[in-house]
Amino acid sequence: MRYLPLTPEDRAAMLNTIGAASVDDFYQDVPISARLSGLIEGLPNHQGELAVERHMAALAGKNRTASDGPFFVGAGAYKHHVPASVDMIIQRSEFLTTYTPYQPEIAQGTLQTLFEFQTQVAAMTAMDVANASMYDGSTACAEAAVMACRVTRRKKVVLSGGLHPHYAAATRLLCEAQGIEVIELEPAIDGELELANHVDDATACVIGQSPNVFGTVTDLSPVADAAHAQKALLVSVFTEAVSLGLVTPPGEMGADIAVGEGQSIGNPLTFGGPYVGLFACTQKLVRQMPGRLCGETVDADGERGFVLTLSTREQHIRRDKATSNICTNSGLCALAFTAHMTLLGGKGFAQLAQLNHETACDLADALEAVPGVNILTPRFFNEFAFETPVDAEAVLAMLDERGVLGGVRVSRMLPDAGMGKVIIAAATECTTQDDIAAYAAALKEVV
Repeated sequence: MRYLPLTPEDRAAMLNTIGAASVDDFYQDVPISARLSGLIEGLPNHQGELAVERHMAALAGKNRTASDGPFFVGAGAYKHHVPASVDMIIQRSEFLTTYTPYQPEIAQGTLQTLFEFQTQVAAMTAMDVANASMYDGSTACAEAAVMACRVTRRKKVVLSGGLHPHYAAATRLLCEAQGIEVIELEPAIDGELELANHVDDATACVIGQSPNVFGTVTDLSPVADAAHAQKALLVSVFTEAVSLGLVTPPGEMGADIAVGEGQSIGNPLTFGGPYVGLFACTQKLVRQMPGRLCGETVDADGERGFVLTLSTREQHIRRDKATSNICTNSGLCALAFTAHMTLLGGKGFAQLAQLNHETACDLADALEAVPGVNILTPRFFNEFAFETPVDAEAVLAMLDERGVLGGVRVSRMLPDAGMGKVIIAAATECTTQDDIAAYAAALKEVV
């Protein structure tokens, strides 16, 4: 028997209270084309457990992993080496405490790790304070835009033409629900500084990315100056956390808020998630920062301890004063991040970044030597955009047939940008010289 706790009268009363005609009203923002009108076509009603396992295994067998040959896909998610010790550390019993560490007396392992995570993120970004993580980089970006509007009491956000399209989409979605105007500049490979020309006294923040989605590294200091002159904020975005070991960090460029993706450190690609969003800001903005924040304190005996602090979320009955409805953080991914960063240390992190950059330079040199290939990104860390003589989708398909995953076509992320022949390729410490040679040889065959 199905458990139906609500009667039709109960449902009608609740709908009447909130002013909805039916439950269908809740889905008005979901396009009709995306809604199911019946059972999923081709999906059987039921199968036995063994049959389902076999079917799922067959589907999984069709996947191609990042380890199956030369791999140059990036654009927001990167293949890096994760030491086996990271997996061992995150499974230790000290971290297998409460899922949500509201009771610090039984969650010190989790809380101390999150405190160390925050310290690492603040140091990497050169910002004053960081939270205990967000769901991923895109939601961190969206939350930063809303936070900037709270701080400035303005309702306009400007996005650069180099902001990752997924980050832009998440930001548009969250801002639209709160009546915030979002202005997006035209896609540009090297256009982050254009943000400085789009700030006025109604602007809450400008959001720039370095390295941007095309891989271009830009000093955003002039943008920060222009924003601050109008009492607006600069939100600095990154999708490749390893870049912070080599490039100028957001805090040194005058950013008020720094957000990005931490997947590159301690977390494998895992077909797109879960990942870990990084969020940091200046000290004066800390009380408006969303998410969870862990602080250091002392207990009744004067011993060092850790607790949740500045908890201004809806879970803590803040209601209209809540800074976010983020109910938790990416705890396990943050733990893996912290374990990996601790193993690397500051010197190792810088060496890892240097190795990534040098490998990317080798890749760019090899590809540019292919007739008809033109490198478009003027300054890059470990990924760059390049143009081929023929359609990028066809090029990548032919590379795949030759065992090379050559990158991400821009037309997939920005279909209206007129960049049908442009590919974004990434190289990391996992990229070998043989991989680069195979890519160049295959590309020479197909273009």
